[in-house]
Amino acid sequence: MFRKELFVRKNVVMLLAVLISSCVGAEQSVYVMELQAPIATWDEAIPLGNGMLGGLLWGQGNTINLSLDRGDLWDETPAPEILEGNWNFVNMKKLIKENWGEYARRYDNIYNHPAPTKLPGGRLVLTLGGDKKAENFKLDMKKAVGRVNFTDGSKLECFFPAQERVALVLVDDTDVSSKFIRPDGLDRLKYKPAEFGNAEGMSWMMQQASDGLVYVTLTAAKRVGGRTLIAVAITTNQEDADEPNPLALAKSRAAKALDSGYDRMFGTHEKWWDSFWSISEVDVPDERIQRHYNLVKYFYGAASRPDAPSMPLQAVWTQDSGGLPPWKGDFHHDLNTQMTYLAYHKAGLTDSGMSFINHMWNLLPEYRKFAREFFGVEGASIPSVMTLNGKPLGGWPQYALSVTYAIWVGQSFYLHWKHTMDAEFLRERAYPWMDEIVGAIVELLEEKDGKLYLPLSSSAEIFNNSPRAFLKPNSNQDLAMLRWAFEAMAEMAGALGKTDDVERWKALRGKLNDLHVDEDDVLMFSSDEPFNESHRHHAHTMAIHPFGMLNIDGSDKDRRIINATIKKMDELGTKAWCGYSFTWFACILARVGQPEPAFQYLTYYERAFILRNGFHANGDQIGAGLSGFRYRPFTLEGNFLAMEAVHDMVLQSWPVDIAKDPTPVIRIFPAMPWRWHDAGFRELRAEGGFLVSAKRSNNATISFSIKATHDGVLRLRDNFGGVKPEFNRKVKEEGRDFVVEMKAGQALTGKLARPGEIPPEPKQSIEVRKRLERIEKIANQ
Repeated sequence: MFRKELFVRKNVVMLLAVLISSCVGAEQSVYVMELQAPIATWDEAIPLGNGMLGGLLWGQGNTINLSLDRGDLWDETPAPEILEGNWNFVNMKKLIKENWGEYARRYDNIYNHPAPTKLPGGRLVLTLGGDKKAENFKLDMKKAVGRVNFTDGSKLECFFPAQERVALVLVDDTDVSSKFIRPDGLDRLKYKPAEFGNAEGMSWMMQQASDGLVYVTLTAAKRVGGRTLIAVAITTNQEDADEPNPLALAKSRAAKALDSGYDRMFGTHEKWWDSFWSISEVDVPDERIQRHYNLVKYFYGAASRPDAPSMPLQAVWTQDSGGLPPWKGDFHHDLNTQMTYLAYHKAGLTDSGMSFINHMWNLLPEYRKFAREFFGVEGASIPSVMTLNGKPLGGWPQYALSVTYAIWVGQSFYLHWKHTMDAEFLRERAYPWMDEIVGAIVELLEEKDGKLYLPLSSSAEIFNNSPRAFLKPNSNQDLAMLRWAFEAMAEMAGALGKTDDVERWKALRGKLNDLHVDEDDVLMFSSDEPFNESHRHHAHTMAIHPFGMLNIDGSDKDRRIINATIKKMDELGTKAWCGYSFTWFACILARVGQPEPAFQYLTYYERAFILRNGFHANGDQIGAGLSGFRYRPFTLEGNFLAMEAVHDMVLQSWPVDIAKDPTPVIRIFPAMPWRWHDAGFRELRAEGGFLVSAKRSNNATISFSIKATHDGVLRLRDNFGGVKPEFNRKVKEEGRDFVVEMKAGQALTGKLARPGEIPPEPKQSIEVRKRLERIEKIANQ
């Protein structure tokens, strides 16, 4: 219902076809990841998946592992402190003032219990003939298939069929044995031992979990000529009302897959992935950045589907080191989920994004219950650290139990509407969901001297979980979210013709203070906490990104604040940053038109903060001195922020001030580093529902096409270096913008003369190049 435009791409004007063919110039290698054997640890494995199921392919010698996962494997056992009663916001505030130790016991330390937690699915271990030795592992991103090549020329292939809840493994060998390994971490949850069995060519592991959950991992094998075909199923007793027996269900799915055969299953799978990759494309002249962009885009297809749970910290690749996943593998809404689902909008991966939208929408009844029982208000509230089913996990309550992060979740609904302009989605999903979320927050606001304040405020993770982390309301983080919420609600209400709502939201917006800045115009954490230390979470800058209320097209004061804050961030350094801090900062820099440092920080991340399979590992992995964190817990938000940073370098579309005029301004190649001389992109989505394609040569835009999917005003920024495009239709010039009224299906195209030569390298690019040469030298040691 809300995806009616996803694959409507077929009848494109001739110029767009030319753009497409010229943009597909990237080497096939940037869609292939090759890792030399051995792969001795799960977090460097080849990631595979189909939304609900996931697998990690790794191993050495003649032993190949497939670490299995399923998105809905959860232990939802609540912390006993929650069940003691009187577990609510009023009591929490009281204990903060009167008994910090009891507050910590009841609201903070509860996160230390083993449960609730995401559950690993177990490990399938395949042992091949004794003469086999793995030479390398490959991921073909285009086909979503993993391969192991052996030194004798034979191979193993594995894929998770795009539309079936099984996995298939094809081995060039008939001497193959298998076994399942139960994760030792399940013992911490006091589970009974797993039941192992085999019959009729099938083997399985069945595990009883909490709350009646039973799940099964199963293999079925048969010989196909001189090869072995293995089907793998992961089932639960809660997924199919017609078959509550998970073992019977697993047997049925595996048998069906074997009967269908590898080629037939792969053919359907391949068609799905061909459609996925046809949606959009980005081509930049940096092989490492390009490959990583493609890999992260692949993650969306492999780990996020409308009919499966949205991606938590590790998506469908839960830690397989014997224990339970870091940070419980949970849903963190103080950055992680929001940034994980930020890049799908421009990429046009609406199906992938609907996983998050559907998940958040379907949990509304639970969020309403949490608003009533914890906050004591009507409407809906989200536990900012939660289980699959929306239950609160506590831990660092300054953030885990903050009421405002739900606004940030709501931005996904807003941006989904803005990039699709789906009126039905706005009316039936975006506005109603946000209305309940923001309405609950309004009930909690306290008015003093004509201004509105939260009862408690914070700025993500500054001062950790200490008493000092409760900042004087309202922090800049909370001000940015509140201000954006009221302005976005007014815009959506206006689009729906709800005039009374418009006035109500505007009145609330008028009762907020300005953002807090120090004497040097630097954004502060709060009115009495200056930004004076390196910090991983850029929460105090949220007005710049992702909300965009402070932008370079604003007032002189806005630009002073932006420049002063970025300068201060650079001066304080990155010693307390994680990997995601670098990619977020790259987004910020691209958004404010600073391409060289944006490229610098994006490259820092790509060289130092990912494992060799591309997983974001939080800490500095090469010892480059970029961060004091050297650990390697894998989480995904840093990956997706890297994808969004590339998007922000090649295309931006945001309004200058949504309170005055919500019309977005499209900016083509707005933040391109000098070294990206030739680049292109195809059918990225811009706000306003426009599909944009463009090509760049010798550091200048030479052609573009902007197709309207809905009636509306197209405003295009003239950033073409003084060269006026040759348009295919009449446009008006308004200040720095070209403006034209568009009808659905129409395209505005432009051609520009190709510069004869590349301009000289600017000083800032030279400085960045020297910094990156040092990092490259360390990385290659």
